[in-house]
Amino acid sequence: MVLANRPTGLVDENTLRTESEPAPVPADGEALVKVRYLSIDPTIRTWMDDVPSYLPPIQIGEVIRSGGVGEVIESRTDAYQPGQLLFGMTGWQDYVIADAGEKSMQVLPDGVPPGIAIGILGVTGMTAYFGLIDVGKVTEGDVVVISGAAGATGSAAGQIAKIKGAKKVVGIAGGAEKCAYIVDELGFDEAIDYKNDNVAARLREACPDGIDLYFDNVGGSILNDCLANLALRGRVVLCGAISTYNDDGPPTGPSNYLTLLVRRGRMEGFIILDYLDRFGGAQMEMAGWIAEGKIKSSEHIVEGLEKAPDALNLLFTGGNTGKVIVAL
Repeated sequence: MVLANRPTGLVDENTLRTESEPAPVPADGEALVKVRYLSIDPTIRTWMDDVPSYLPPIQIGEVIRSGGVGEVIESRTDAYQPGQLLFGMTGWQDYVIADAGEKSMQVLPDGVPPGIAIGILGVTGMTAYFGLIDVGKVTEGDVVVISGAAGATGSAAGQIAKIKGAKKVVGIAGGAEKCAYIVDELGFDEAIDYKNDNVAARLREACPDGIDLYFDNVGGSILNDCLANLALRGRVVLCGAISTYNDDGPPTGPSNYLTLLVRRGRMEGFIILDYLDRFGGAQMEMAGWIAEGKIKSSEHIVEGLEKAPDALNLLFTGGNTGKVIVAL
């Protein structure tokens, strides 16, 4: 699947087109990989826009960029053996060539399911881990608020906050079912339904002494509401702004930003690529929490490469709970 036109709003039938060609043939030092699973992440939508970012935009005619898991079909390198599962950048396509170079795909360890590898132990979980611990500096006794709390990153972030001793973790999610899920299944202390609640009022009720740490996945009005209720020396971690990715033009800035001055707070963004060299240690710690039952994850599976655009749109319409994965 390649980019046909720059999208306006959600991706649609005019945004992408399907192209067919013979499967690639691996050269010496390469392997042919059959893509089995695609990781669907909000950032894919931002790469479709012709704007500067931490990675170049996807160009018209290029395969849609994404991570995934694939199976080695044929190998002409000792680095990969037929039958092995690899994870890395696959793109929205049936086959990809892997080599053992700097940008190589990694062999999936035995016993690690593909959904875990590209979810809670992949970029999704690592984003939550480093965003909470390194950028947000979550500490024991913090009052933590997570937006997009039923999504893949938000759900992991809330659970990590609890593991690290947060006094209270409040999740913001859309709909009664998602709110019940994060409280009853994931251990959040309280949930705010942004579709039916007055978010600003509910934040004041849930966090009467203010928010020590806000992990922002959505931007927009919810960021503004959380800024208004920031505690003294509160921190805001800018992970994403999913509510604005389909807007035309630049998003409106938060009008409550002066709270950072009054409350002596700080707001900081981060890109997970800055932490790649520390993934190993973080993944080991996360794996331990999973084994101990301290952290859970869920997957929303969509079948078929042709459904990848619909799967991406789920992230912006609130149609998913947990990590969205396309199974090819």
